[in-house]
Amino acid sequence: MRGTGKTRRMVSVGLCGTALAAALAAPAQADVQARSPWSGPGWQLKDTGEDVRLRGLAAVSRRTAWVAGSKGTVLRTADGGRSWRDVSPPGAGEMEFRDIEAFDGRRAVVLAIGEGEASRIFRTGDGGASWTESFRNTDPKAFYDCVTFFDSRNGLAMSDPVDGKYRILSTGDGGTSWKVLPSAGMPAAQSGEAGFAASGQCLVSSGPRDVWLATGGGAAGRVLHSADRGLTWTAAETAIPAGDPARGVFGLAFRDRDHGIAVGGDYRAGEASPRAAAVTGDGGRSWQGSKTPSPAYRSGVAWLPHTRSGALAVGPTGTDLTLDGGRNWRTVDTGSYDTVDCAPDFGCWASGEKGRVARLEF
Repeated sequence: MRGTGKTRRMVSVGLCGTALAAALAAPAQADVQARSPWSGPGWQLKDTGEDVRLRGLAAVSRRTAWVAGSKGTVLRTADGGRSWRDVSPPGAGEMEFRDIEAFDGRRAVVLAIGEGEASRIFRTGDGGASWTESFRNTDPKAFYDCVTFFDSRNGLAMSDPVDGKYRILSTGDGGTSWKVLPSAGMPAAQSGEAGFAASGQCLVSSGPRDVWLATGGGAAGRVLHSADRGLTWTAAETAIPAGDPARGVFGLAFRDRDHGIAVGGDYRAGEASPRAAAVTGDGGRSWQGSKTPSPAYRSGVAWLPHTRSGALAVGPTGTDLTLDGGRNWRTVDTGSYDTVDCAPDFGCWASGEKGRVARLEF
């Protein structure tokens, strides 16, 4: 019976994936021909009752999601966004949460950013009813930006360069404890280079060992890759311009260990962001600029579940869709979002300023 049930679930997922691809592709093709507004799947806002900026997002499913943001805010929904529970850690009102990673509706890890002791990591195992501070930065030169997990136990967090190199934290117990990894395998940072704590996607992983780190502010927008959980790294330049503290690569998404998308630009309102997207097919060893990139700065990106070439990119001026793996993008929504994340059951969520959270509806 278990085998039969698993087979049915696999068939169901396959059919849903096919339906999703068709739903995305058919309207897009028709709209290109007719030059009419997008009529495919779209965002449906979910009232959180908050007005804070929510840059941290973890999609567990279509029903369950976590968001985190300014004023120490952490929210969780278990009913598809119809209601939200404030599960913020006690006494965190002055903290800036920029990344949250959730394993299910009960277990999550949230990162607060800032210089020195402002950078902290908290963990919950009971849906946010209680939190434990599992890391507090004591180095005034460190500033932590993002966190990612390979599985429910093993994860990494990254800091802007300390003494010329990015600093990496590691956990092997689900975020209960953390240690600083040796820096010998980390290449030198460029002058002025750093990560952007804009969407929780400056450090992302795929599979059991591969992880990528996005940078900006230096002479070139780069992506660093490690195939051994952060012990050794290689760096590659992308086609996304940097050369200014406000420009570079802001968000990454990898469908597998080879195929990835990078998005970014210039986060300052009104500033142009040419070449704001790039793609790789070799695990980040080389990057090619998108043929038709996003038209403006984008801070978050996510692959659509069970498709090989569909992805969404979001930013303050809108949402873009690609159907060819990031080579060409088209704006399909003009709402403001900072980050986006998708769960395997087609639970795609986006969040951003003024408490905005939305779920993709078909």
